[in-house]
Amino acid sequence: MSVSSEPERDCPLCPRLVAFREQHRAAEPDWHNAPVPTFASGPVRLLVVGLAPGLRGANKTGRPFTGDFAGDLLYETLVDFGFARGTYAARPDDGLRLVDTAITNAVRCVPPQNKPTGAEIRTCLPFLKATIAGYADLTAILALGRIAHEATLTALEQRKSRFPFGHGARHAPEGLPVLFDSYHCSRYNTNTGRLTRAMFRDVFAAVRAEIDKAG
Repeated sequence: MSVSSEPERDCPLCPRLVAFREQHRAAEPDWHNAPVPTFASGPVRLLVVGLAPGLRGANKTGRPFTGDFAGDLLYETLVDFGFARGTYAARPDDGLRLVDTAITNAVRCVPPQNKPTGAEIRTCLPFLKATIAGYADLTAILALGRIAHEATLTALEQRKSRFPFGHGARHAPEGLPVLFDSYHCSRYNTNTGRLTRAMFRDVFAAVRAEIDKAG
């Protein structure tokens, strides 16, 4: 039986995440508080894969990386490299459109302390796999962080030992989209200097070159 690329609004698959979702639905009834769908506009050649929705970011707004610090850096960079058009204003109705790009998460529901369990990551894998399979023109995938990297490899049915995570790494599994790695663009990583704006832009420059080369 085929699996949809998007979980239902009241997805029951992960009890801990369901309980956390219900807690925040009661506390913040105006928030999205549901699995966050993939954000895409038109044909997709680049898929950006993050970890999970932020509690006061995508879990609130319903759009990946929208409303938190990580989104500020990500969307600025997407616009600068031609993967998005418009002005990012940290809300889903800001009119920003992606260009040849989609953004999703390895885990679609917000986890407590932004830390999904291994079981939750595995449970959400069919949605990631279906998302990847749904884009016939997909040329490149950018994994933001080790968990997104490993989830993507699992979704692509590739051995993780063959393609170890590394910031700026480029992996080319035969017959599959090229996989690029970056440290996650979280506030923690940027504040500590683990990821600088220049480092992030260098990864996007490589992704842009890959997609332009593919034509």
